[in-house]
Amino acid sequence: MKNKTMTVDDWIHVFAGQMILISLALGRWVNPYWYFLTMFVGLNLLQYGITKFCPLRFVLKLFKVPESRE
Repeated sequence: MKNKTMTVDDWIHVFAGQMILISLALGRWVNPYWYFLTMFVGLNLLQYGITKFCPLRFVLKLFKVPESRE
């Protein structure tokens, strides 16, 4: 049976997705300046894909989230 434990990369994607959806909703119904949060998350995902540096990774490691499913 395959191990279904969420890894650091899984949590980064989940967190980024939630932040994008929340900031889009806030930008639509509260204030358009919330779209800057969407832009920030998108840029952070872009630089993470290139450099593999993400501050959330350090936080998740502090909480002992596994790096791989092995």
